[in-house]
Amino acid sequence: MLDDTLKTQLQTYLGMLRQPIRLIASLDDSDTGSEMRQLLETIVSLSDKVSLDTTGNDRRKPSFVIARENETTGVRFAGLPLGHEFTSLVLALLWTGGHPPKVEQDVLDAIKALDGDFDFEVYMSLTCHNCPDVVQALSLMAIFNPKIKTVVIEGGAFQKEVTDREIMAVPMVFLNGNVFGSGRMSVEEIVAKLDTKSAERDAAKLNAKDPFDVLIVGGGPAGAAAAVYAARKGIRVGVAAERFGGQVNDTMAIENYISVLETDGPKFAAALEAQVRHYGVDIMNLQRAAKIIPAPASGGLAQVQMENGGTLSAKTVILSTGARWRNVNVPGEQEYKNKGVAYCPHCDGPLFKGKRTAVIGGGNSGIEAAIDLAGIVEHVTVIEFAEQLKADAVLVDKLRSLPNVTVHTNAQTTEITGDGSVVNGISYKDRATGAQHHIELEGVFVQIGLVPNTEFLKGTVDLTKFGEIVVDAKGHTNVPGVFAAGDCTTVPYKQIVIAAGEGAKAALSAFDHLIRTT
Repeated sequence: MLDDTLKTQLQTYLGMLRQPIRLIASLDDSDTGSEMRQLLETIVSLSDKVSLDTTGNDRRKPSFVIARENETTGVRFAGLPLGHEFTSLVLALLWTGGHPPKVEQDVLDAIKALDGDFDFEVYMSLTCHNCPDVVQALSLMAIFNPKIKTVVIEGGAFQKEVTDREIMAVPMVFLNGNVFGSGRMSVEEIVAKLDTKSAERDAAKLNAKDPFDVLIVGGGPAGAAAAVYAARKGIRVGVAAERFGGQVNDTMAIENYISVLETDGPKFAAALEAQVRHYGVDIMNLQRAAKIIPAPASGGLAQVQMENGGTLSAKTVILSTGARWRNVNVPGEQEYKNKGVAYCPHCDGPLFKGKRTAVIGGGNSGIEAAIDLAGIVEHVTVIEFAEQLKADAVLVDKLRSLPNVTVHTNAQTTEITGDGSVVNGISYKDRATGAQHHIELEGVFVQIGLVPNTEFLKGTVDLTKFGEIVVDAKGHTNVPGVFAAGDCTTVPYKQIVIAAGEGAKAALSAFDHLIRTT
């Protein structure tokens, strides 16, 4: 089950256990049950601080609980936590065994202070790169607060549950039997959702902060690069971000960032944050900007108001709010979101195994999605508005070599249909003839580009009709002391490497502004 390299790594990690732990297994005679027994026996063989009890009788079989010695409750894994979730398993073992987690103390304090009965169930797939963050967050919460229970369920092993609960996107989280949320969530986001007074406390903390020399709004590659370049000038720098890493967190494979042969989005985002923290930058996560008030012409500070009511002040501001997936905006899209309408083929593709799906969009993202899905689903239909596919030739050639893919170009999606609960088809119009067509299917993946996150800036800085911030060659906006970088701007080619370069440029421009005006 685990190769020698993984066993060696796992043994090293288990050497960090500070107290004994128990693995309490509820097994069955299935292949997954046999594999689970083998996995658990391997773990036990690698540490004298881990014991195995196979007398468990949980309703979900096969599953196991990681518990402290003399206890019977803890994080439960139903199905095998391998693939992307192997790290989640290792962390749950370490945290239960007393190894301290790498989270801020105030986050741990907030977890411990939660009062109530919280019974979480999180459904994940082993190929989902968004799932580990949610799994690890809920595992941490269960380990540090006895009132919180967490069950991590691998959808492939419990397909009847997935079907009965109409789960068509992961991660999907239930709290006390009701849908709590879907998609990527950090532990801070989950705690904030449970703690109704957290926004008020966060606002007070923001209001109490001293002014920054450079305040960066947005924590993607552009914001991170700006923070590093600004901090290296020895000035006071802050980053207010809705989620550090931005859209990079939703990117599976990164193979074109110079000097990094291959990585994935979550790893890249974590590396960005680690480097920014290395320079002592004040990172304020889970902060969405609501309004920017530029500094008066006579001099003074700019202010950035946050949605939680807090306000930050700064001598200069760099806007790097990035972009988000564009919606197709047809009837049925919102109604069936996470009920057959999805945006991440890596995360949700396995849930459509053997089913019929469509991909809306013929650019690189859409064709890559179709190629990935073709290896999992029964059939993929690609619907592209333009007269020809816009993806790179190598991707188009690969797509056309696949036997279970159909491509419709010059086609306008008009509706995503459903039965009231889940998607059952897609309608499109042939733009050449006007003929209407309908395809019966179970899943639709939307891959049609990006929308800049700039709505809050209307009336403050110049925006294009597409919502992009107008910048010059040095990252200046039309407002003195306000700069912008990355996917939210008019700079062409929305790529990570370009965003990082533009962020560095904006930071240097902001510093030049400071030395000339203060």
